[in-house]
Amino acid sequence: MSQSLAGKVAIITGASSGIGEATARTLARQGCKLSLAARSYEKLEALAAELPVESLALRADMTQPGDISNMVERTLERFGRVDIMLANAGIWIRGQFADGDLDDFSALLKINVDAVLRCAHAVIPGMKARGSGDIIVTSSVSGHHDLHGEPVYSASKNAAQTIVHTLRRQLAPAGIRVMSLAPGPVANPMQGLRDPEDIRRVTEVDRDYLSSDDCAEAILFMLTRPPHVTVRDLVMLPQIDRV
Repeated sequence: MSQSLAGKVAIITGASSGIGEATARTLARQGCKLSLAARSYEKLEALAAELPVESLALRADMTQPGDISNMVERTLERFGRVDIMLANAGIWIRGQFADGDLDDFSALLKINVDAVLRCAHAVIPGMKARGSGDIIVTSSVSGHHDLHGEPVYSASKNAAQTIVHTLRRQLAPAGIRVMSLAPGPVANPMQGLRDPEDIRRVTEVDRDYLSSDDCAEAILFMLTRPPHVTVRDLVMLPQIDRV
């Protein structure tokens, strides 16, 4: 039996596009109250205005610890609690490590690893006090299978998996579930795909990409399992995958 999400409060980082935006729309249909965080504030405002639930748009740069603290504080001021934290914001860099820019790699690690730690750390006290809560990290298949074409990104997602696996054990006695979604290639702006027809072609015809909606539905499945069920890792791939 699945559990209802109606009335739950969710923070979604990276909510202005891709998996974050799709998940915001999916959770809104379930009756969640939403805090939507990203750097693209105008996109967040437009999204919040479309949703049929109470939503808070927050400009937040995941490389700035103060923005993460403010995101959680503003959510608590508005809604009084945080039931769901989706640490989804991330960046992707592929190519030869020797040809890459170290500052770009550092920024990737700050968003893909440090921000995940900070997002989780900020909401754990309140979740512990209530005896429940869900933390989901958007990881990647490259956190399970090292991809030599994206070494730093793979390293960041391996770190994300370790965070999930260890925090799950620490927080389970407090009633908190810690989970990861690890998709293969997703047809979204991170992959340079924005046109709806292009997305339809690579997902439905070529079948070598997932859609953001596919990922949002998987997150919904994870969140609606009964409280005693934790989907520690949900690895999902397009039917014709390159890994």
